[in-house]
Amino acid sequence: MEGTSPVESSKDEYFNLSFRQLDVSDIDDFMVWATDEKVTRFCTWEPYTNKEDGLNFIKNTVLPHPWFRAICIDNRPIGAITVTSNSGNNRCRGELGYVLASKYWGKGIVTRAVKMVADTIFEEWPHLERLEALVDVENVGSQKVLEKAGFQKEGVLRKYFIHKGKCRDRVMFSLLSTDPRI
Repeated sequence: MEGTSPVESSKDEYFNLSFRQLDVSDIDDFMVWATDEKVTRFCTWEPYTNKEDGLNFIKNTVLPHPWFRAICIDNRPIGAITVTSNSGNNRCRGELGYVLASKYWGKGIVTRAVKMVADTIFEEWPHLERLEALVDVENVGSQKVLEKAGFQKEGVLRKYFIHKGKCRDRVMFSLLSTDPRI
């Protein structure tokens, strides 16, 4: 085939990657990833089982959150990305979180989304000096995303977090406002 290689084609397919507010009208798209056990395996929440709970989450958690965005392709949500700012003496730190429909895994979408957030969040929130992400030690895919996006692996926090009833190790990653962007 003349023209583009399969790698170039797959990148072009996701050219229209953007962020926007997730809204109650996005409930069907939200339920695609929020009900998927593969997606929620490393999330702090269990898979959603009904739209009413999903709508309540969007209304009560997503909409009031200061930086919760839908990851969209052609304006259709396929996942979400958040930055949660700390307060008080920890105000200089924010925590990054993300989730993506499993259909889109392995295509570089979340890596690109994380880079996009890193390019803007320090400007949007000038008080932020450090963006960090805590990842389960078994979530190798997410660790690779952060490394490709320029985050530094700082170490393993042993028995750091109770996740779905079990005390788990977490890997700490960070990106500083002064770090070069990849």
